Amino acid sequence: MPSEGALPSCPIISYADVVDRAAPAVVTIRSNRRVRAPQQFPFSDDPFFRRFFGNRAPQGDSRGPVEHALGSGVIVRQDGYILTNHHVVDGAEEIKVDLNTRRIYSAKLVGSDAPSDLAVLRIDATGLPILRPGDSDKVRIGDVVLAVGNPLGIGETVTAGIISAKGRATGLSDGSFQDFLQTDAPINQGNSGGALVNTRAELVGINSQILSPNGGGNIGIGFAIPSNMATTVMNQLIGNGKVRRGMLGVGIQPVTSDIAAGLGLKDARGILVNSVVPGGPADKAGIKAGDVITASNGTAVNDTNVLRNMVASTAPGTDLTLTLLRNGAEQQVHVKVGELTDEAAARQKSDDSGGGGGGAGTGRLGLSLAPSTNGKGVVVASVDPDGPAAAAGIQEGDVIQQVNRQPVKSVDDVRSLLQKSGDRPPLLLINRKGQTIFVAVPLR
Repeated sequence: MPSEGALPSCPIISYADVVDRAAPAVVTIRSNRRVRAPQQFPFSDDPFFRRFFGNRAPQGDSRGPVEHALGSGVIVRQDGYILTNHHVVDGAEEIKVDLNTRRIYSAKLVGSDAPSDLAVLRIDATGLPILRPGDSDKVRIGDVVLAVGNPLGIGETVTAGIISAKGRATGLSDGSFQDFLQTDAPINQGNSGGALVNTRAELVGINSQILSPNGGGNIGIGFAIPSNMATTVMNQLIGNGKVRRGMLGVGIQPVTSDIAAGLGLKDARGILVNSVVPGGPADKAGIKAGDVITASNGTAVNDTNVLRNMVASTAPGTDLTLTLLRNGAEQQVHVKVGELTDEAAARQKSDDSGGGGGGAGTGRLGLSLAPSTNGKGVVVASVDPDGPAAAAGIQEGDVIQQVNRQPVKSVDDVRSLLQKSGDRPPLLLINRKGQTIFVAVPLR
């Protein structure tokens, strides 16, 4: 029995053992890059002026000032390989790594991958402490995690929180392949590239971004790249110096309730194909715009980001079985996954152009239309700001290519198909500056 006035004993919760195992494998990364200075004499390359000045600029230092970047990293192999963020070392001319023991090494860039925001460095050292990756697919919302890094340059720091969400795509950077773990463990500038570990001292994520209004500090919304994605990218960078990704050659979008109604689906599920690259893997497999992908190799898909990452992580040349809904009927198609090259990653720009001036009206939708200059679809000449089309996000200059899966070449085509649509929300295929998307327009 405790003495009168004494507090009852209770177990002390401590993560000290986890920190003892994780902290030695987390490093500080300092990188320097020289910013190109404005040219002091802009005509120095002109042959006329070279007669007076020769091949030298009249004055000034063209090397420009040096930018300093601070981040963190994780030792993943005892022979000196370190995983960090691409943005920590992007464009760096000199990289230094500070170990937990206060030893400082010069680092070489093994490889960097902007789409995933990951990079691998190497230092000339052996027998280093490492963090072993855990299975980030098994991480659950509510799991306790620790963030280890060097925030704001104050020194190695450990913060604690939980996994707040999974599968996040933030759009905060140029990263194309995002599948973030969201955490409320405090993360600040300088934590980028550091470790997110579970209570077994396993690496489950690489801290990458924070969401903060006005560029301020942490507000409890941070993002980490899952360890499974990081490991895949790291192994390819170490083995090949670059990352190979699979691609289908389609544009995709979510199936909303309005689009589901426009397609005649009972519920909003799957991923809608809104464009197909001619000659690409999907085109060769017979996939068409308007198909709804409901599963990949038997795994149901309802999120565009999830499907994009699934395909990207599939080795080029692999056979993939997709389950589709086409005109309400389910079917399976087999696709040989292609390779996402730089050219394939850039969206093709079409020659569709908007028409000016007033056009024929379609009162049901609240817009006016005009013929396109190339005969492909009809151009939205104006939009009633209070009409159904404006509420659905249709804009002036959009090109309507299909109505209810039927191609249109004239304003009369649009009118005729809208009449046949009855009370069902018409499903329009819109081309906006070279990108196509399906839009369902609920009628009032």
